Amino acid sequence: MNAASPLLPVHEALQRVLASAPEPLAAETVPLAQARGRTLAHDLAALRTQPPFNASAMDGYALRAADLATIQAPLKVIGASAAGHAFAGAVRPGEAVRIFTGAPVPEGADTVIIQENTSADNDTVTILQAEPLGRNIRVAGLDFATGDLLLARGTLMGPCELALAAAMNHAELAVTRRPRIALLATGDELVKPGDALGPDQIVTSNTYAVGAYAQAAGAEVIDLGIAGDTFEAIEAGIRAAREARADVLVTLGGASVGDHDLVQTALANEGMELGFWRIAMRPGKPLMHGRIGDMRILGLPGNPVSAIVCGVLFLIPLIRALAGDPQAGDDQTEAAVLGCDLPANDSRQDYLRATLQAGSGLPVATPFGRQDSSMLRVLASSHCLVLRPPHAPAAKAGEPCRMIRLMRT
Repeated sequence: MNAASPLLPVHEALQRVLASAPEPLAAETVPLAQARGRTLAHDLAALRTQPPFNASAMDGYALRAADLATIQAPLKVIGASAAGHAFAGAVRPGEAVRIFTGAPVPEGADTVIIQENTSADNDTVTILQAEPLGRNIRVAGLDFATGDLLLARGTLMGPCELALAAAMNHAELAVTRRPRIALLATGDELVKPGDALGPDQIVTSNTYAVGAYAQAAGAEVIDLGIAGDTFEAIEAGIRAAREARADVLVTLGGASVGDHDLVQTALANEGMELGFWRIAMRPGKPLMHGRIGDMRILGLPGNPVSAIVCGVLFLIPLIRALAGDPQAGDDQTEAAVLGCDLPANDSRQDYLRATLQAGSGLPVATPFGRQDSSMLRVLASSHCLVLRPPHAPAAKAGEPCRMIRLMRT
């Protein structure tokens, strides 16, 4: 694809990126405590019934509902049932068992009366207010039964999913292995934070933002450092990514058309099959995608905002697809209303950095007046990206829009 080729629409570019991950990566088994943020590689069925017995939902007394016909008559308290310490006997007519929340309901009992509706005296209890048959009892299997399929393949394991898997009695989970993402910054002008700076150098920042987004999406990040503007340095970085068995090599910078933008040629020298280059979007026009063998290539622009926006739009969905998330390609946008007037858009899809505030209905997204792709200060103050489709007409404050939330932590 040469510089005169038509720019690829954003939606088509994303489809091609996701198509490079037709199947999730291989599965691995990890302890339950290490499965947060991972995706299940297989469907997960319950290994036990929950609750495994009829359990009391309240503190009170377990008894026979038939004995409540004359609630003034005291019942004989024959024992107690606590969580982890069940009452061993059976409840007969005229008897009750003191019971606590979560404890097994004794044999013969079919109702629990909460303690506030009773009056106890030594070894008897008087019921002050009757309850219907079965009240305050969680029957065995109320939540789920052994063999029930409760978590599907591709489920992202968050805190609630982990709790459910634990209750299902799974100590380990088969999850898709973490995608390995290698980051290679390029450019003679770049130095690491804290290193000595020459008069014409800048501090590299893209690695940290893109790496943080990749880690948050569930990837293992491999920082290959900074490659200078020589074919030898860039090609060495590419080979290092292959040696590290990276699933995706993300290059940062050098993807444009200048005399010192050597990345695409270096990748070609190492055998890259180019998928596409140059997208009809702003910021991020010189995005590049391809592959070298099993390693996918995602060439991000050098301008910090461009790199980060492209990471949000393309790298995160690719990571989620590789990790087995069936919703990796779902629309990331949400409805909002504009907080200011906007002019008509040109032929490129625009992603405007904006603040986000609560409104009377939908949230209010207000783009900043300056949108230069080098301005990290504006990006760090932004909560979302307001999407402006190609050739969108001028819009007024209060009109609907679509936005993508930016990760804040």
